[in-house]
Parts: sequence; C-alpha cells; structure tokens
Amino acid sequence: MNQLGPSYLLPEILIGTVAVVAVALLGLHSALSRAGLPHRDRRRAFWSGSALLVAWFFAALVLSWSGFYQGVASRVPTLPFGLLIPIAAGVVLFRRWPLLRRVIEAAPQSWIVGIQAYRVEGLIFLILYARGWLPGAFALPAGVGDAIVGLLALVVGIAYRGGLRGPSGWLLAWNLLGIADLVVAVTTGFLTSPSPLQLLALDRPNELISSWPLAMVPVFLVPLSVLLHLASLEKLRQIERDRRDLKPRAGLNVFAAVSPGNKRPSAPPATAIRQ
Repeated sequence: MNQLGPSYLLPEILIGTVAVVAVALLGLHSALSRAGLPHRDRRRAFWSGSALLVAWFFAALVLSWSGFYQGVASRVPTLPFGLLIPIAAGVVLFRRWPLLRRVIEAAPQSWIVGIQAYRVEGLIFLILYARGWLPGAFALPAGVGDAIVGLLALVVGIAYRGGLRGPSGWLLAWNLLGIADLVVAVTTGFLTSPSPLQLLALDRPNELISSWPLAMVPVFLVPLSVLLHLASLEKLRQIERDRRDLKPRAGLNVFAAVSPGNKRPSAPPATAIRQ
C-alpha cells in the first residue's frame, strides 16, 4: 500500500518500533535470568515470549501495510480490533500462563517503567501537526501527553530504583497519568478519524493515524503501553500486599519476644566472658 504522510515518517516509525521490540526482548531475557528457573524452562519461556512478541509485531505491520485499518467515512472503524485484541490477549495470558506471571514478578519495576521512555516518540504528532498532516484536536493532547509520560518514565524509574522516599506514590500517579494519556489519545483519534463516529476535525480528517505506517502506533505501541501499565500496577499491588502481610508477623514476633514464656537467657557474668 502507498504510504500516506511525509517521507521521513516510515523510517522514524519502523526504527522506533523495532528498537522497542529489541529492548523488550532484552528485558525478557534479563527477567528470566532473575526468575531462578532451570535452564531448559528459561530457554523455553524466552523463545515462547519472543515468538509471541515478534508475531504480534509482524501481524500489526502487515495489517497496517495492507490498509486493513484505513479509516473510511462510510465504514465502521477497524482500528479498535488492532487495539483491543492484543490487550485482551495479554490479560488472558497473564491469568492462564503461570510462567508469564513469574517473569513479571522477576522483572524489575524500574525497567517496566523506564522502557516506556519510548512514549517520547509521540512528539512526531506535534511535528505532523505543525506540517499540516494531523488535526490539532488529536495531535496536541496526544503529542504533549506522550512526551510528558515518556520523560517522567525515566524520572520515576530511576527514583524507584534508587529507593527514594515515597516512590510507590509517584509510581501509582505516573501509571494513572500514562493510562489517562492513552485514553485521551485513543478517544480523540477515533473522533477525528474518517468513520461514522467522527465528530471532530471535520474540515481536516485524521486520515494519517489509521494509515501505513503511523497506524503502527495505535495497533502496537499503544496496546504495549497499556499492558506495561497493567504489569506495573500488578507488581505494585503485590508489593503493597506483601508489606501488609509482613506487618502483623513483625508485631507477633515482638510480642513473642517479650512474653513470659519466651524469656531470653540472661547474659553470662562479665568474668565468664573474660575467661
């Protein structure tokens, strides 16, 4: 299919998405190394996870290139299929595949957050808006929001890794901000794209977002971002639950130590120590 948009858009999108896949595979390998699995299970998990991610990437690429997601004013949009199916599949795999849960548990929270620095790539929306390729109703909130979330991903990831005071609160706030940004971007994308649902940008329809190659953003990078947010929130929930479980145990240990039935043996006299 012919490319819709400026000539620099194709290499920018392809290089960006391939780099994200490569970093994700490196993170998967590192997480499996931390999981303490036998070598055979670790290798099988890595190749299974890699195959799923790469297959998803190429499916998104081929369908985008073929024009499957191209918006048409008289047709129900097909873009939601590329957006929602990967998210649903990721949630089902997390519930049904114990090995995937173990990988997420082993993956550092700082990495799950920091990898979303790729959201800075959303600045391309602002560039395309300035060149007249995208309507402001979509490009301005999506571009500014993605840039902020991507920059904060590095800040919050580094803060969490360094153990600064209150990192869990910042982590929760960042995840909620990132999800809200995606909701706004997806909503404005649908409302400005050619379809029976278009309500905004009627004078300049958002044809680019559902066309090759920019469609790779909503059908690959956006679902990936949602799944990373869900993984980060799940890890945060597990950490908070473990902390609550540990507090009663610590209290019981203190009471047990001072109870009459658990007296500590008295220290030996000083003379015995010296001997």
